[in-house]
Amino acid sequence: MALSLVGSSLQRTLWASASTRRVRHAATVATAATGGMNGAESLVRTLLASGVDTCFANPGTSEMHIVAALDRVPGMRCVLALQENTATGAADGYYRVTGKPACTLLHNGPGLANGLSNLHNARRGNSGIVNVVGDQATYHRPFDPPLTAPTEEWARGVSALVRRPTRPEDVGADAAVAVQVARTPPGQIATLILPSDTAWGQGGVVAAPLPTPARILPAPATVRDVARVLRSKKNVLLLLGGHALREGAQREAHRIAVATGARLMGTTFNGCIQRGQGRLPLAHVPFGVDSALQTLSWVEHLVLVGAPPPVGFFGFPGKPSTLWPPHAQVHILAREEHDSEGALRALADELGAAKISVPSVGSRPELPGKDAELTPQTVGRLLAATMPEHAVVVDEAVTFGRTLFHDTHTAPPHDWIQVTGGAIGFGPPAAVGAAVGAPGRRVLALQGDGSAMYTPQALWTQARERLPVTTLLLSNRRYEILVGELSKVCNGAGNPGACGSSMRLLELNDPALGWVKLANGMGVEAAQAHTLGQLADLLRHSYSRNDAPFLIELLL
Repeated sequence: MALSLVGSSLQRTLWASASTRRVRHAATVATAATGGMNGAESLVRTLLASGVDTCFANPGTSEMHIVAALDRVPGMRCVLALQENTATGAADGYYRVTGKPACTLLHNGPGLANGLSNLHNARRGNSGIVNVVGDQATYHRPFDPPLTAPTEEWARGVSALVRRPTRPEDVGADAAVAVQVARTPPGQIATLILPSDTAWGQGGVVAAPLPTPARILPAPATVRDVARVLRSKKNVLLLLGGHALREGAQREAHRIAVATGARLMGTTFNGCIQRGQGRLPLAHVPFGVDSALQTLSWVEHLVLVGAPPPVGFFGFPGKPSTLWPPHAQVHILAREEHDSEGALRALADELGAAKISVPSVGSRPELPGKDAELTPQTVGRLLAATMPEHAVVVDEAVTFGRTLFHDTHTAPPHDWIQVTGGAIGFGPPAAVGAAVGAPGRRVLALQGDGSAMYTPQALWTQARERLPVTTLLLSNRRYEILVGELSKVCNGAGNPGACGSSMRLLELNDPALGWVKLANGMGVEAAQAHTLGQLADLLRHSYSRNDAPFLIELLL
């Protein structure tokens, strides 16, 4: 929500208008005249000194001195987003592939509010982010101008730390603390609310980087207790989440499984899973309550490794909230903030498990025939057959894409990023952040059409930054996941027609969304695919474009 949106880029520059150039010139002259620096410059220099070198921004009038400092101080890559939820979602995607925080630059409380849903996803995915939110000058805020908002209250719901400095001298120190908090395992959000007079005022001081707490191992007694369960009990499941889904941790978990007969599984939604050739073909807990209860019905001992206990996404009449059997015992080897790989290694060593290689997941599939039926399974095999090595998959495919995870185990090595908080509109922004954070790797965004309409502006940023993102837009032209839920409520389970006119609230076909035109209007090349053969050709074409995004609308 930028009332004075800067129109060019922040490092291919955010200076597009004469008025903005005057702000930059005035700030430079003021700094030179005093021989010091203002709060905005101390902010940028402190962030850079603390290792934050990427900023996803949607600035407004209150943030112009910060924009000037970003231009004046070299080293920060600045990426313009056309809406704040793109900026926050991009910062989330960036952290998931880099493991280090970016900052966002948001316009006052309403701008933060626009970005809250993807900050919710980031919090649930344990992503480290530093939000910089502009605000009214300290002397002006008591007059209650229009953009005055309860910014701290809004920020606290997603932030581990909220700071509002009141003097330019405090900005650098507060920024250093914010970065420290964002880097603290398992990854946290810190929000810095910056009144505009603390940004333009002189007296800014660059703060030194603060130490970051390391991930710690669980207590030796905990490792011994879990080893005792694995030695003496049957029907044990190791549920992996967070860093336990990285390649090294998978190897240690596989040692344990082979030595004890325990089974391995991932949580339903994860920040980042490393998978494909050379990694374990991990299944995850199903999304649906009935499927999850059936899948976990055999479990007598549930060992959590970097994972929360599995619970239903929603509550339903007559169904339990927890997904493990009532008689099963729950054991915690490592919490989300622990060193999951180290914990699994310690457990494997305690068990005397042999050091072995991860078994092959099988050969990469051949391309399905061009005339094969268009199903989730054939699309999954096609993706596995064509996916570039070390791709980053951003998964917001929702209903049609639910089996794509299972059908791509044999693809080349890749990272798979999921929506962790259930707030839709995650995929396009997260693809921006992943592409910025992983240069040289292709990003494949598996995207439902309904959820994509929450943040279509991210396509413009993909085009502007020339990011190698392939968006596979799964176009069923309705909120398919809600069609099934509504049909259960309308006394016609499995028969959507029984819901009458209310079904129109879930349909996107009157008028139909024109995704090719929408993408073209944002500067992204796009095409439709009606068949598996057309999809294969368009995927290969998109992967050849190393410096440009491409959108494929797959009509279902």
